[in-house]
Amino acid sequence: MKLIYKITYPNGKIYVSSDVTDSRLTYFGSPSKDLLRRDFDPEELLDFTIRKQILWQSETATNGEVRRRENVLIVEHGANNPKYGYNQLPRYREAVDQE
Repeated sequence: MKLIYKITYPNGKIYVSSDVTDSRLTYFGSPSKDLLRRDFDPEELLDFTIRKQILWQSETATNGEVRRRENVLIVEHGANNPKYGYNQLPRYREAVDQE
């Protein structure tokens, strides 16, 4: 089973990623350790709870389809906006008002 999941950290920020190896019970993604260290001091990391939610899953999708869907969900959830998430790709672009 291939899937895309969202991790929610204690500060409310999120990380969206995919798993194409069906390790849904043991894998929690690879957000930037530097970004996490900036938001949490060592004391906070002594008792740290995260939430993992499956956003999408498929038994038949190709790895390319999973990656494309992952990028869509990262943007939809705002996980690439540094204010709300830890995803660094796709790069966040500030919305420009069109008048």
